[in-house]
Amino acid sequence: MGMDRISGPAIIDGKQFAAGLLEQLKGRIEDLKERTGNIPGLAVVLVGEDPASAVYVSSKHRQSIAAGMRSFVHRLPAETTQEELMALIDRLNVDPEVHGILVQLPLPKHLDANAVIQEINPEKDVDGFHISNAGRLATGQDALVPCTPLGCLMLIKDRLGSDLSGKNAVVVGKSNIVGKPMAQLLLQENCTVTIAHSRTRNTPELCRTADILVVAVGRPGLVRGDWIKPGAVVIDVGINRIQEEGKSRITGDVAFEEAAHAGAITPVPGGVGPMTIACLLSNTLTAFCRQNGLRAN
Repeated sequence: MGMDRISGPAIIDGKQFAAGLLEQLKGRIEDLKERTGNIPGLAVVLVGEDPASAVYVSSKHRQSIAAGMRSFVHRLPAETTQEELMALIDRLNVDPEVHGILVQLPLPKHLDANAVIQEINPEKDVDGFHISNAGRLATGQDALVPCTPLGCLMLIKDRLGSDLSGKNAVVVGKSNIVGKPMAQLLLQENCTVTIAHSRTRNTPELCRTADILVVAVGRPGLVRGDWIKPGAVVIDVGINRIQEEGKSRITGDVAFEEAAHAGAITPVPGGVGPMTIACLLSNTLTAFCRQNGLRAN
């Protein structure tokens, strides 16, 4: 599922995989509706007029409806105060129709994003950013896992199979959103995990040891072809907009055209990106099941 063969590496088709995942979710939600009379509800909060955020929120709303969920979009003006935003979160925390809450980042500069995230009920924190979910993930307990690394793991297992024991994995980037939770997930799969970051002294050499290489730093073309071990599975999380000859294009953190000897690689766009929203909806379904005492799988 989810790969096309070209000359060189297999292309891991995240768009196709995400479409299949969304179809599965739709079927499970229809079954839940028949059995319980209820469906998951996702509330998305957008503060201000950031154009990219508005596009993401619209896409989340559209895909939530398509999957059979309730979708609640709260659009607030840029001048919204911290107190007003926290009050909205508190209302959503106790709303029985809302099973998942997502606050679209970045927030306007006058707002404390971390305080807002920590205000969300951890059981409804479908982004997986609350300290409770981060701690549960780190200690191997049931957690709501950040959407992008969760999607990356699905793509890796689709390529390599369900048993990743003993694989060498290198994660380039140590963000709380991707790098750290990605490393935790790979550790849970019994990989040997190294995290490289801006202060790492031997990043190319480390990357060459990786059976699984996940790159999430936001620097176009950072990882060159000679950093990649032959046959490695390469997951490129970077989404960078660059200007060339007066035109704009999207590119990843890996020099894609140099990666012909990789075993498989995600393209940008069309790789990890589509998985993020699919995993957000998967997390919302998981949250719904846990809040209602139902099996999440």
